[in-house]
Parts: sequence; C-alpha cells; structure tokens
Amino acid sequence: MRPKVIVYKKVDEKVLKFIENTCEVTYFEKLDSQNYPLFLKELKDVQGILGSGVKVDKELLDQAPLLKIVCNTSVGYDNLDLTALADRGILATNTPDVLNDTVADTIMGLILSTARRMPELDHWVKTGQWKSGLEEKWFGVDVHHKVLGIIGMGGIGSVLAKRAHFGFDMEILYHNRSRNEEAEQKFGATYCSLKELLKKSDFVCLMTPLTPQTEKLMGTKEFNLMKKSSIFINASRGKTVDEEALIHALQIGQILGAGLDVFVEEPVNLDNPLLSMKNVVTLPHIGSATYETRFKMAMLAATNLVVGLKGDTPPTLIK
Repeated sequence: MRPKVIVYKKVDEKVLKFIENTCEVTYFEKLDSQNYPLFLKELKDVQGILGSGVKVDKELLDQAPLLKIVCNTSVGYDNLDLTALADRGILATNTPDVLNDTVADTIMGLILSTARRMPELDHWVKTGQWKSGLEEKWFGVDVHHKVLGIIGMGGIGSVLAKRAHFGFDMEILYHNRSRNEEAEQKFGATYCSLKELLKKSDFVCLMTPLTPQTEKLMGTKEFNLMKKSSIFINASRGKTVDEEALIHALQIGQILGAGLDVFVEEPVNLDNPLLSMKNVVTLPHIGSATYETRFKMAMLAATNLVVGLKGDTPPTLIK
C-alpha cells in the first residue's frame, strides 16, 4: 500500500509526478482560510507532508498520528517545532544549498540598487522628472572597494562573499557562531565581533536563521554602532530585526539606507513607514524566486519525502 502524503504548496508538475510514483498525494496549490480545515482533516491519514510556511507544532501534530516526515521547501525551518517532532520520532527536512547562488544574487542586487538609488531614479525618469543633467543630490555611493559585513557566514553568506570579493574588490568582515576557514582562505574574509563588524562596515548584510537567539538581533544599540554612511541589508527573516528601531535609525539619519527582502509581517502593511522612505528598497521576499531554483528546491523536498518514507535517511535531514 502506497503511503499517503499531502503537498500543500504549488509545485511543478514534474515534481508532483515524481512523488505520485511512490505516494498517494492530496494536493493543495496553497492553503487559505477556506481549505485549511480540509487540510487538517486530511492529516489524520498521512505519513508525510511537503510545503512551507505552515506552523508544524504540537497542535498540528495531534491531528496527524501517522506522520513520519515533514519536508520544508525552504532553507529556513523556524516554522517547525523540532522538539515536538523529535519526541514523536518524526523526521524533518529542509532545502539548503540549492538556493545559495540565487539568494546571493538577490542580496547583491539589493546592495547595488540601494547604494546607487536605482528604484528611486527609475521612478524619477519614468515620471518625466529627468529634464537636464543629473545634479549631485541624486548621486549614490560606490560599492566597489568598500567593506561588506556579513552576519551569518553560512552557505549563502559564503557565495555572497565570493561575489563581493572577486566581483567588487570588497573587504569582507563576518560574524558567525563559528569560524568559516574556507571563506577566510578563499575570499580573504576576516572574522570579528558583531560590534567591530557594525562599526567598520559600509554595508551590513544580515544572513542569520531566525532562532530565539537571533530574534531582534539588530536593534537600536546595533544600528547606533553603524556608520552614518552605511547601508543595512536584510534577506534573512523579518523578525531578526527590531523593525521600529530600523525605522527610527533611517528617520534620524543614523544609517544611510536599507535594502529589505523580508519584513516582520508579510505581506507588509501599506502603512509601514519603510514603504514611504526613498532611501529604502523593498522587495516581496523574492530571495530564491526564480523558476530554476524553486524547481530545484521542490525536487529536493520531494526527494527527501520519498527517501524518508522508504526508511532511508533523507539527503538534507535537519539534525
């Protein structure tokens, strides 16, 4: 008898067929208030679930007595109660590494577009305001040969450092739970304290996962340590930043600007002051959002699902 699974995120037809070769699949392209009760009802018979964003906690697990594996189609897994899963012997997986290059591209784009004020000037041109030569008030700042501080030198941080070092001759500082000797050797990265990184960096990129230790890691104290000419980039999770402190730092000119792909609340509220700031570039959490990368992520999650249900160790088991 084939195991029953739920896929609760839109995936490519090839990915779905791959799962269907092994499993009986209940498929939701997305979950909303209308179909969520049905999703909960279906949980009682399933051995595996695949998707992202749903809080998998004790309450949900109580609805899924047969569950053997949970497969996130994301590198982050702050939606998973790992203790509750471990207590019940349920495997948990994510999709690291396959998205590193794509997310690093996004971050580099945020650095460039914020430093050179590209969205702001694009609007200026399209609204017919370009009537003569460019005045100094519209000038941006250079990226090349500047100091890039990376908070969280994991897989994405490492490929970002590669781009910054070889492509823009940037000096790389980093702060991490442990030393990344490969980044030091290959990209000349220098390990330092968070305080030193914030004081010296021209661009500060926050790349940590969301954990109880990293929630609101960047607050008033941290923004006050940054240069007034520096730019803050966040492509990790919105809650790693005290958003009110960031808004205040931008309003008083404590930092020059910010490039954000994530927010505390997503989709972001239209009354959020960040949306009205010309020195802030705002993106709708597009970090890994290319067809090629999302396909790779979904296929990795599907492979984790199928392998785990066969009784073998999934390729990217969360330990």
